[in-house]
Amino acid sequence: MRIEIDAKGVYYRDLNRKIRQAVREGYTEIYLKNVNGQYYIADGIDREVTIIIDGVPGNDLGAFMDGPTVIVRNNAQDNVGNTMNSGKIVVHGRAGDVCGYGMRGGKIFIKGDVGYRVGIHMKGYKDKIPVMVIGGKAGDFFGEYMAGGVLILLGLSEDGDDRPIAGDYLGTGMHGGVIYLRGEPDMNRVGREVGIVPLEETDRNIIERSVKEFCEEFGFDYEEIMKGQFTKLVPVTNRPYGNLYAY
Repeated sequence: MRIEIDAKGVYYRDLNRKIRQAVREGYTEIYLKNVNGQYYIADGIDREVTIIIDGVPGNDLGAFMDGPTVIVRNNAQDNVGNTMNSGKIVVHGRAGDVCGYGMRGGKIFIKGDVGYRVGIHMKGYKDKIPVMVIGGKAGDFFGEYMAGGVLILLGLSEDGDDRPIAGDYLGTGMHGGVIYLRGEPDMNRVGREVGIVPLEETDRNIIERSVKEFCEEFGFDYEEIMKGQFTKLVPVTNRPYGNLYAY
């Protein structure tokens, strides 16, 4: 069953009440039109429902969610997928800062660029391995304090964009998980807790599977993207700041 909800001028709390009511009534597809910055859409929902957003959602889209598929037909603001447990978020544009904060499971696919501190404290939970694939470039502190999961940064950009694929402090404080970059990072921008290691067959399988799904979502040429060289970044210590707090 499908329901359409007009979010134009609707206070964020009222909009979220309408969404949760539709979920309780058994709707499997919820189409939200005229969304303009409303917070907390899909937060805490634990059913396999599809939520399609026409417009730009506000902060904390999909926080703590456990099952839904959320499709954003535009950009998204900060904290996309905050501590999400399972499900999928697809953003057909750019996203702001702190995407995937504390992410424990599920998938996030972002077509364009992202802001600062993306993947911070990303961790996984039990048998869950969160995956985030970003088509564009990232700001500073990408993968900061990362403790688990998979971050893939493709660095696709328009001609003339000479920005680095990721900003400063890449992987700072990282003590788990893995980062794959399509290209080579400037090691002067990489946290000292992180090292580059060769790709193994398992890595290639993860990259191929994740990038293929990313391309299916956004219509990119999979073969063309996979012509790029991928770099694997992993932590070289599991206690990056141990000397600061223990003697």
